[in-house]
Amino acid sequence: MELLEKLTILSDAAKYDAACTSSGVRRGYREGYVGNTSSSVAGCCHTFSADGRCVTLLKVLLTNRCVYDCKYCINRRSNDTKRAAFTPEELAELTIGFYRRNYIEGLFLSSGVLRSPDYTTELMIRALRILRETYRFNGYIHAKAIPGTSPELVERLGFLADRLSVNIELPSETGLKLLAPDKTKGAILAPMKQIQTRAVQGKEELAKYRHAPKFAPAGQSTQMIVGATQDSDLHILRLTQGLYDHYRLKRVFYSAYVPVVENTLLPSIDTKPPLLREHRLYQADWLLRFYGFRAEELLDEQTPDFNPLVDPKCSWALAHLDFFPVEINTADYETLLRVPGIGVVSAKRILVSRRAGHLQVEDLRKLGVVMKRAQYFLTCRGRMAEGLHFTPDSLLRNLVAAEQPALPGSEMEQLTLFGA
Repeated sequence: MELLEKLTILSDAAKYDAACTSSGVRRGYREGYVGNTSSSVAGCCHTFSADGRCVTLLKVLLTNRCVYDCKYCINRRSNDTKRAAFTPEELAELTIGFYRRNYIEGLFLSSGVLRSPDYTTELMIRALRILRETYRFNGYIHAKAIPGTSPELVERLGFLADRLSVNIELPSETGLKLLAPDKTKGAILAPMKQIQTRAVQGKEELAKYRHAPKFAPAGQSTQMIVGATQDSDLHILRLTQGLYDHYRLKRVFYSAYVPVVENTLLPSIDTKPPLLREHRLYQADWLLRFYGFRAEELLDEQTPDFNPLVDPKCSWALAHLDFFPVEINTADYETLLRVPGIGVVSAKRILVSRRAGHLQVEDLRKLGVVMKRAQYFLTCRGRMAEGLHFTPDSLLRNLVAAEQPALPGSEMEQLTLFGA
């Protein structure tokens, strides 16, 4: 098979993995090495670094041959699809060739399970060693740690990659047993814990020895499929909170289930991906990571799923009207972050600006506050915006109206995930 044909097959097979990011690491110039991580071809995808830059990565599978039979996966062993596999040498040569032509800035490497997790990981390690040692590639590499891989191989992989990720894929153990019987909760969480522990040890070693090798300096991430099982948003968000608390993950990615296979255990192949639900989970995830919210604040057993009409922060505010209005000239940073329409940047600007004097309502829009949401929940020197009148019912309608232009599609008409 020609290399270009392999690239076409294996880049297309990789498109369902959403956990593709390049943030959290800065690898500067090194004499004798090629590339760094500080600064349309098949397989290229766009992601964003921590400072907001758009970064192009070669996103590809080592192989789409797989011994597992996960019901939701297009690459499962029982599916009749065209198969291909790179040799480690081909993958390394392809990556460095793309880099030298300025097509990419790094590599996102995943794989089906060829023979066994250990055998597949050994091939991935060989490819990355050729890149790092033979081609002296100093650019960004994100690699998948396959559940069930031996700890020794996970450690070797972590010293070659900038970021590792272990995909949970299904939010519950029940879902795993039903749809991915070859995988277990323990096999997924074990490498996660190892990566977290080894990263902490690596930082301690760097504090003592300046030139100690770095283990996955950009941390780890994971991905969950949304909509393939009946798990509620509350269950998913609790799991997310636990991953952040106990495994120190950098990101949890959510992927709206795309019905690519026909199976009675899965949603119908005619079902559209739940993109709005995915959107709400990303919004809630942002609240967990940057706004100080906890999963149990946003959802509970009586309300296990997010309101499709308004974002999670507005939904929380509507359920806690006794918390408002917030006085913009005296509220602390944590309180400001609870106001819909006030983000991390605008909250910091408010704290800085009010040192020079009291703020008025008309000043807030200049500081980045989204007043079409925030105006209902704040006061300036004890007064709300002039002429503002509303009831709890009209407040909900107004917030829904403010939300509509920002939605990535409606519940009635959703764009396909990979359509034109």
